[in-house]
Amino acid sequence: MLQLNNVETFYGGIQALKGIDVSVNKGEIVTLIGSNGAGKSTTLKSISGLAKVKTGSIVYNGTDISNKPAHETTLLGIAHVPEGRRIFPRLSVKENLLMGAFSVKNKKVIEKRMEKVFHYFPKLKDRLEQKGGTMSGGEQQMLAIGRALMMKPDLLMLDEPSMGLAPIIVEQIFEIIKELNEEGITILLVEQNAYQALQVAHRGYVIQTGEIKLQGNGYDLITNEEVREAYLA
Repeated sequence: MLQLNNVETFYGGIQALKGIDVSVNKGEIVTLIGSNGAGKSTTLKSISGLAKVKTGSIVYNGTDISNKPAHETTLLGIAHVPEGRRIFPRLSVKENLLMGAFSVKNKKVIEKRMEKVFHYFPKLKDRLEQKGGTMSGGEQQMLAIGRALMMKPDLLMLDEPSMGLAPIIVEQIFEIIKELNEEGITILLVEQNAYQALQVAHRGYVIQTGEIKLQGNGYDLITNEEVREAYLA
């Protein structure tokens, strides 16, 4: 479904990605793990069009999407939930969700998708008129994922969904990630909590200073001594 070939991305004169190769097959959960500043978020931004690729290619369902604008990658079926949630704090929960369906004109389709979001996140149904910025961190994360689901994505990219959340909320989020995948959504997951990520992932990549250092299935990486010492200790 998705193939990154020798991708290099820069922020000004600083090289963030140094020729990475990453693949995601349809129906998989693939995770990127690594320390802060390793290039995980930049990888997602490069895919969604928020960071400019200097060399290499990003191919999605056979189409080269390298440096395609973010609103166009969204229309292709790629939803990006960024680090820090990035909801619209002054808009209500309902308005935030409607922003996720910005390209949909059919009201019945929008209502159906919203009910699907409420299936995963019942709390949001009770908070429809509440301003997003007044919600707890966990609720905002649910809203950010719900907004992405309103796009009905084929590929859902999640950047640090557990950051700053209580352990019980983290468990809920990861259960929903598994459920979404079982229902057919392919997921590319960036996660600081390497153990949680590798437990749900089919495959994973370890990224260090903009380079892929290791890759393998979730179990192999969890049991890898180098990974355990660096990320699971």
